[in-house]
Amino acid sequence: MTEIRKVLIANRGEIALRVIRACREVGIKTVAVHSTVDEMALHTRFADEAVCIGPGPASKSYLNIHNLIAAAEISGADAVHPGYGFLSERAEFADAVQKCGMTFIGPDPDHMRLMGDKVQARETMQKAGVPVLPGTGVLESGEQARAAAESIGLPVILKASAGGGGRGMKIVWDIDKIASTLETAQAEAQAAFGCGDMYLERYVQSPRHIEIQIVADKHGGVIDLFERECSVQRRHQKVIEEAPAANFPEAVRAKMREAAIAAARAISYHSLGTVEFLLDGDHFYFMEMNTRVQVEHCVTEMVTGVDLVQEQIRLAAGEPLGHLQREFRPRGHSIECRLNAEDPVNFAPHPGTITALHLPGGTGVRVDTHVYQGYTVSPYYDSMLGKLIVHAPTREQAIARMRRALGECVIEGISTNIALHRWILKQPPFVTGVYDTHFLERDLDSDGVRAELNSHA
Repeated sequence: MTEIRKVLIANRGEIALRVIRACREVGIKTVAVHSTVDEMALHTRFADEAVCIGPGPASKSYLNIHNLIAAAEISGADAVHPGYGFLSERAEFADAVQKCGMTFIGPDPDHMRLMGDKVQARETMQKAGVPVLPGTGVLESGEQARAAAESIGLPVILKASAGGGGRGMKIVWDIDKIASTLETAQAEAQAAFGCGDMYLERYVQSPRHIEIQIVADKHGGVIDLFERECSVQRRHQKVIEEAPAANFPEAVRAKMREAAIAAARAISYHSLGTVEFLLDGDHFYFMEMNTRVQVEHCVTEMVTGVDLVQEQIRLAAGEPLGHLQREFRPRGHSIECRLNAEDPVNFAPHPGTITALHLPGGTGVRVDTHVYQGYTVSPYYDSMLGKLIVHAPTREQAIARMRRALGECVIEGISTNIALHRWILKQPPFVTGVYDTHFLERDLDSDGVRAELNSHA
């Protein structure tokens, strides 16, 4: 096993703080990195050391592999944690860390490459017996796309092989437009990902988005820590997550958990991983596998009592899963709301300075955030301010607790999406747990709702 004594965190914001806290509890020293814009950020204050890695734009700092490796070497770090976003799923970054003799706290670079290529991932899952939607490999022409769509049936969705997080997708309803849509999508994918490869799948019109948390060691041990419901979305971006999923047939849950473990075993995966599925009635289909810690990992922690970041570090050090290989049962229910600096109606980012701040507390309330009164939200980075997580014995109680916590949350000086979360939590589809990935955009599309959100923003 590898001894990890000092971890450089190649990230910022609340995830950097999350890793610092996990390390401190097990006696591991931490090194924060920061841009010139983030010099006064909390993660630079709470870490044992801090190193400036460049100016504000992420391309010159948090995405600069050379500067990050130099910071790790200068500080004497023996491991690097990528967090999520930025370079967390970039195989070339993991390669660079390992070539410099440091431990990358994540999976093998080859696993990242395989799961990052959506076409290869589909093919691998098919061979492993994991259900996938009817679809194609990389499309070579508009004629090939048309023939595939005619065989599968409309609507279909074009996806970027190198895409992820909802980017690089185009739905096709008209067969006569598929060739021109493919051409446009290829150009956009090339610009966004440096790869224009596209593939096609049957489009599921009213799915649920369910994901399974995987924990796997380097000795062949693999377990799952249940599912998370991530169907409250806007433009494929998650807004609210919960665990466990409501109104989820036990037989389907069991099969999905088995499929997620089969997916991990098929590639001899190790580290944390999340296998994401589309649920269409009682049928589910592999969507993608994320090879990092997820933003929404907190709800799994709340219902299992497992510190997933500490597990990620143990797995990277080569420790076996023995202590987790027991029968887990979800303890109650957890809900997470992503708090963003954005307009609650049009979702435009809203950078600026927080002039007043009061965060909620009380039984079963957790706030993961990096902001404070006087903190300036930069236009350079993601608009997420933090995550508000609650836990309660039942889903009904968790909803009530989240409503109470949102009512206590005060963030002034900038626009936030708190009003949107309050609105969602009182909508019948969410309250009953009968909703799909289009619930939010479908129900938001009215002047009355928009006026209500504006009045409470």
